[in-house]
Amino acid sequence: MTMIKTEVAADPKEMIAEAERTLAEIAQVKSGIGTVIFGQESVIERTLVALLAGGHALLVGVPGLAKTKLVETLGTVLGLDERRIQFTPDLMPSDILGSEIMEQDDHGKRYFRYVKGPVFAQLLMADEINRASPRTQSALLQAMQEYHVTIAGERYDLPLPFHVLATQNPLEQEGTYPLPEAQLDRFLMQIDILYPELDAERQILLATTGTGEARAVKVIDAERLRAMQKLIRRMPVPEGVVDAILTLVRAARPGADNDIARKFISWGPGPRASQALMLCARARALYDGRLAPSVDDVKALAEPVLQHRMALTFAARADGMNVRDVIANLTKAVL
Repeated sequence: MTMIKTEVAADPKEMIAEAERTLAEIAQVKSGIGTVIFGQESVIERTLVALLAGGHALLVGVPGLAKTKLVETLGTVLGLDERRIQFTPDLMPSDILGSEIMEQDDHGKRYFRYVKGPVFAQLLMADEINRASPRTQSALLQAMQEYHVTIAGERYDLPLPFHVLATQNPLEQEGTYPLPEAQLDRFLMQIDILYPELDAERQILLATTGTGEARAVKVIDAERLRAMQKLIRRMPVPEGVVDAILTLVRAARPGADNDIARKFISWGPGPRASQALMLCARARALYDGRLAPSVDDVKALAEPVLQHRMALTFAARADGMNVRDVIANLTKAVL
């Protein structure tokens, strides 16, 4: 099988040893999260894959499904500096980025001093991100893509790694502002959080209503997470996987040569979706203990990577179809 060469050449033995160490640490991370978050294995997997791939994730679910608890737990287990911003209609860009304040020295000379906002964190939770105005939402755009912010013409670099985990309630839409397509595209994945299974909900009930409550502990640190992210970018990718990614993403665009795209897709994913699929497929392979991704990884990640990068036609909505249905049918048809 032909493999796509990575930019950084590596000794195979050294890379395998590094991968084995990483696998052991990922297992510890999963175990640490599992002491606090019960069930939701798919959500935990996808969120960790997004972080291992070095990206941001949009968590969508009704209230009470432990979205906030998951982010707090990830911050603790991964050893990241975690901050939380509650997005509200009156939130201002300066509440996220920080602002300049005027001060005066002992000689009466006045000057401006920049006070950093909560965006200067390694793991930023943007709670109910769609409740803030478009102007405030856009304050995150530069940070999420370029990892720095510009205040009064001055550039300020964000700490690395930098990840945004935003939450959104899919039901209560009154008083909200839908995220613009440009911002949605900055999220590596949209992760839908569903109700827990019966056994998991029973465990939640028993574990959280007593006198004690389990707490997560630190497993790795920010420097180690960055090393894992670099390892993932060095992983070889079979040509068949690259072809599968390109085939799927290009088939999900209007005007593509398939009946699903022609009838149901109004606009589709751009090249950033292909990049996201490539990185996430590598991260998922390592998460599962493999040193190279497969086409099955692409199929498994198609929905979370593509669904927020597509819009359906009126015909699709009239037929009662949603984006997940279209992606599932398209994946089955082209891969």
